[in-house]
Amino acid sequence: MIENLDPKQAWDLLQTNPNAVLIDVRTAIEHSFVGHPPKAIHVAWKEFPGMQLNANFVAQVEQHASDKSAPVLLLCRSGQRSVDAAKALEAAGYLHLVNILEGFEGPLDADRHRGNLGGWRFHGLPWSQS
Repeated sequence: MIENLDPKQAWDLLQTNPNAVLIDVRTAIEHSFVGHPPKAIHVAWKEFPGMQLNANFVAQVEQHASDKSAPVLLLCRSGQRSVDAAKALEAAGYLHLVNILEGFEGPLDADRHRGNLGGWRFHGLPWSQS
């Protein structure tokens, strides 16, 4: 089953469950230059150029989250890619998957800007840039 949590709920889970793993499924450029939560493990679901699906996604996640019963939280830009990534991990036998609603940057506003309506940064949660 895939659970949906908002960014604050996800942060709380990461703080209270030492077995929880946060996987940032965005591209390497997004992870490094836009920013990421502390201790987020980068494993791209899709990557530039062309936003090709990462054929090794599940195997790469398994290297960081070998306990398939531990919570695995998935973060993308706005909460869409993370759902697809969670479905792939569910098919691979992961039992406690969490999609982080709103993602890191949140949805687009009326001016087509992210970060003004929701997302990890919008909620004032810890993050850094590389």
